Amino acid sequence: MGGGKIFTAEKVVVTQPTAGTYQGFSAVCTHQGCTVSSVTGGEIVCNCHQSHFSATDGSVVSGPAKTALPSKTVTVSGDAIYLA
Repeated sequence: MGGGKIFTAEKVVVTQPTAGTYQGFSAVCTHQGCTVSSVTGGEIVCNCHQSHFSATDGSVVSGPAKTALPSKTVTVSGDAIYLA
């Protein structure tokens, strides 16, 4: 719980803010277009300029980014994650 995985090739980050709940977001930082680098402590982190986003809804926790990560529709079935 509270973690996530970045799928660099697909430019998607999938988080699990609570057990059994999955959220998908663009992995492209809204500040200057870097790919986010980690999901830790309930936050999606971009190491380029230290923007932090909520793993629950993609909103900006701390900047310099001013815009939330766009959401992506993901579904989970067993061990597989699907991007819609």
